[in-house]
Amino acid sequence: MITSPLVPASADPSVQNSDLAQAQPMNHFLTSSDSDAALLGERLSASLLVVGLCAQWCSTCREFAPLFNELAMAHPGATFVWLDVEDDSELAGEIDVDNFPTLAVYRDGLPVHFGISLPQLPVVARLIGALAQAEARVVDVARPVRELPALLAQHARSASA
Repeated sequence: MITSPLVPASADPSVQNSDLAQAQPMNHFLTSSDSDAALLGERLSASLLVVGLCAQWCSTCREFAPLFNELAMAHPGATFVWLDVEDDSELAGEIDVDNFPTLAVYRDGLPVHFGISLPQLPVVARLIGALAQAEARVVDVARPVRELPALLAQHARSASA
């Protein structure tokens, strides 16, 4: 099971992730933190990669984070990564996010979904279940979305070095 000592998006932007880690339970998804780097590098080879693109200031994202965690627990063979489009701008800064939450889903490193999702557990669970199937087709996405798995791998290597 994937765990991370960090939690996403606090309602209070002055609270740092390390403060949140002490106050809240561990999550089952990864972040771009250096403490997650080694595990992120190991897990990127999973056939299904689900990236949640959100923002700390977004109340919908804060509400979606526990659901994203539930999804990660329900799919232990997949890798779930939570990226804040502002705090993780070196990874997600070039991705055009129209609204939150936005999901980028990859099978074997290839994009099979990119778009806004209703922050409702049954809706996202059905989407991920369908995309986990072998019949999921590669979708045409912008270069920054297509290159995100490689950027995550590069980040994991440099942070754990």
